[in-house]
Amino acid sequence: MEYISTRGGAGTVDFEKTLFSGFASDGGLFMPKHIPLLDRDTLRRWSSLSYPELVKELCSLFITADLVPRSTLNDLIDRAFSRFRHKDVVHLSRLKDGLNVLELWHGVTYAFKDLSLSCTGQFLQYFLEKRQKHVNVVVGTSGDTGSSAIESVRGQKNMDIFVLLPKGLCTQVQELQMTTVIEDNIHIFAAHGNSDEIDAPIKELFADVDFARKYNLMSLNSVNWSRIMVQIAHHFYAYFQCAPSLDTTPLPVVEIVVPTGGGGNITAGCIAQKMGLPIRLVAVVNSNDIIHRTVQHGDFSLSESVKPTLASAMDIQEPYNMERILWLHSGFDSRLIKTLMEQFSVSKSLKLPEDLHRKLSETLRSCSASDEDIMRAMWRCWEENRYLLCPHSAVAAYYHYSQPDSTSRCCLAPASAAKFQDALLRAGLVPQVPPEITALTAMETRSTPLQRGQDWAQALREQIEAAAQRWEVQRCRLGSPGQWGITGQGVTQA
Repeated sequence: MEYISTRGGAGTVDFEKTLFSGFASDGGLFMPKHIPLLDRDTLRRWSSLSYPELVKELCSLFITADLVPRSTLNDLIDRAFSRFRHKDVVHLSRLKDGLNVLELWHGVTYAFKDLSLSCTGQFLQYFLEKRQKHVNVVVGTSGDTGSSAIESVRGQKNMDIFVLLPKGLCTQVQELQMTTVIEDNIHIFAAHGNSDEIDAPIKELFADVDFARKYNLMSLNSVNWSRIMVQIAHHFYAYFQCAPSLDTTPLPVVEIVVPTGGGGNITAGCIAQKMGLPIRLVAVVNSNDIIHRTVQHGDFSLSESVKPTLASAMDIQEPYNMERILWLHSGFDSRLIKTLMEQFSVSKSLKLPEDLHRKLSETLRSCSASDEDIMRAMWRCWEENRYLLCPHSAVAAYYHYSQPDSTSRCCLAPASAAKFQDALLRAGLVPQVPPEITALTAMETRSTPLQRGQDWAQALREQIEAAAQRWEVQRCRLGSPGQWGITGQGVTQA
């Protein structure tokens, strides 16, 4: 399996190079050169697999055995899921009124990103140990990405991670999940700014190509193909759990409702469709509705500003994975995507070509929910089921409740309600907080403040340089070979 850029100008690379890259050298995003097409027999055979087994099967299609032998791949994935609280890793709750909720949040940080990042962390460590190399991971977050990325690399000697969080704009639980991790390879910056402002210094560092290459910078957001790859399994598992029967011809269709921010999960669903999974996708968003406007009207244009909502992890203005979705629906037309995305980068406004918009809207539905819609869905689900939804999951439930049909449907639940206690209280509900989260308030915290007016990029540079010096000292003691140049640009977004 080889990988190419959505913009067609970066040549072909293997999974290892894709893993350690952010954006491709031409500014595009890496995607598989070919999407495997699964036949009916394979789908029937996979239908009885557990979630971890599905992840193994899917990853083996995109990671060649010469890079990671299948037995090693299986071990890495088992290790990745070893810290999940639920025996099945993910769990489907079947609720009243046909509401099926696929709980993707049974990892360490109670968020769906634990699924892909735990695997990605294992893949990174495998190659770093094999090559005796070190990387510096730089991440900006508005919530769950930071804590999941931290947990995926904490304590690893081959990786240091530098996380910028917007002070006071994450939930208290999200912030504590980051600042209470005090291993030597974890570096937290609490910035007095919003999510757009914390992106700026990170983009500056990655734009300094010499610095990025010298210090092996990379990112772990959903620009990274590895995260998209693992998330494909959500859609297969949801389909197999909710399909009435696989003995009919044609196979039944299941609607998968995907809360959407940066677009990684919905991209994974589009790939699952291309692989032959008979699903209908619904991208559901909050008041930050650029994806909804793109699907409905072909209007891929930025709003004036990001609107703060109860579903804060979806408060995203520029969903970079939309480029992958457009590439898939354009028939892999890299020339067209390059033209469109370069136009968007200049004007921040794009009207999709009619043919591309038609293909997109034929395979993807969308819905936007206000804070009031979210609270009503949270309350209804509690009243009918005594089941608490996080505000992001409630966006999906809102769509379900608004549909008059009895379609087989599965709503993806990206986070535990326990992480969003303020939203629950606003909806008139009482949070149920697990002891692991309660314990965070009594733990020691550590972070570096970044004040307005301070040179945030320089503060990052200094800590990255110090971490690299520590690695060099360790490397010399162990007699390891020198640094390994990792090319490609990184980016930030929760």
